[in-house]
Amino acid sequence: MRVIAGTHKGRRLEAPKGAHTRPTGDRVREAAFALLGPVDGASVLDLFAGSGALGIEALSRGARQCLFVDDDRAACRAIRQNLERLELTGAIVDCRDVVAVLRERRARGARYDVVLADPPYGRWDAFEQALGELVPGVLAADGVVAVESDARTEPQLPLDLVTTRRYGSARVTIFRHR
Repeated sequence: MRVIAGTHKGRRLEAPKGAHTRPTGDRVREAAFALLGPVDGASVLDLFAGSGALGIEALSRGARQCLFVDDDRAACRAIRQNLERLELTGAIVDCRDVVAVLRERRARGARYDVVLADPPYGRWDAFEQALGELVPGVLAADGVVAVESDARTEPQLPLDLVTTRRYGSARVTIFRHR
């Protein structure tokens, strides 16, 4: 797995060992960022971050900062190692439950220009209600959300659907504020 574009294009990323984390493939990451458009200067929230590939891609493409959230300790270690090896700044890794972090960030009034959500495949239903309740509250007025899911799942959020595209076994769905 490599960074696709930006200042760290071509640099290798490590993924946590085991079956708990499924890193976003290069092709899907490239497609997601083509759909998102430029992220220069953006504040990014990477939920269910896994290896950190999506947030690292955003930082490499010019995002100002990224908060990586995952409750798996091995995933958080991999993100920290990737950030350190690439010498990326503007990153914070929060190794806690995504829903708890979203509630806290919403209560603090935090806003993000880009929210990346890649919940475990086949588990969208377990997170859809909480994400639908909390993500709009942390999304900047002109913000955008990218959800990666398995190809059979069509994520729904109380935001405007921009597009949804299938890439093999994956689906990328883009939302904006209403």
